[in-house]
Amino acid sequence: MTRMLIALCLLLIIGVNVAAAEEITIAAASDLNFAFRDIAAEYEHTTGNHVRLTLGSSGNFFAQIQNGAPFDLYFSADISYPKKLEEAGLVVPGSLYPYAIGRIVLWAGKDSHLDLSEGLEILREPAIKKIAIANPKHAPYGRAAVAAMEHFKVYDEVKDKLILGENISQAAQFIESGACDIGIIALSLAAAPAMKSKGTYWEVPAEAYPLLEQGVVIVKQSKHQEAARQFLDFIKHSKGQEIMKRYGFVIPSTK
Repeated sequence: MTRMLIALCLLLIIGVNVAAAEEITIAAASDLNFAFRDIAAEYEHTTGNHVRLTLGSSGNFFAQIQNGAPFDLYFSADISYPKKLEEAGLVVPGSLYPYAIGRIVLWAGKDSHLDLSEGLEILREPAIKKIAIANPKHAPYGRAAVAAMEHFKVYDEVKDKLILGENISQAAQFIESGACDIGIIALSLAAAPAMKSKGTYWEVPAEAYPLLEQGVVIVKQSKHQEAARQFLDFIKHSKGQEIMKRYGFVIPSTK
């Protein structure tokens, strides 16, 4: 009888724990692909909650949230998008947070034998037929790439070579697969082991393009606001910031 009671209690405890676990849905800019897989794993281990991560372009997610997409958190590569949602009353008040500053790099596969130390000047090479960037219409990293090319006065010469990815991850895939010869992508992707072993990169000077200040908000219609806050707190504190720095992000001062 005693054993049966103990077993019943254990089952009840397990049931409560399962019921308490929540799943949060995160819309995240594609530059966060590798960093957020590590962060989500740590968060899940620490809290018992689950993360459903959807990666894409910041502009597309902005439009989706305006139209009622059921996300709990929105991590944008351009803080202006979350700010606009805040102004429209579509986010939890006080949840806007500048979580990182992104960087862009010129990346090419090791088999290309291109000398990236020449910087963006190398894009003029006749041997380079296709250059991958994210679509600047809705991807902040695409706009940064165009600005950098304009800064170095190569844009007008190479614009017909540009192949536009739907987001920065797709642009990276174009180069990694050999579909493009070279490209301008996020440092956070180039620094990840999956890509670092396959190519080389040259970091574009920060003064060559507008600041890639990235921001996050908790979406107002979220049904899991407490779990979303826990994830946001994890990003703000040492473990989350350590992972972000590992992937080349700069952590902005919030003082």
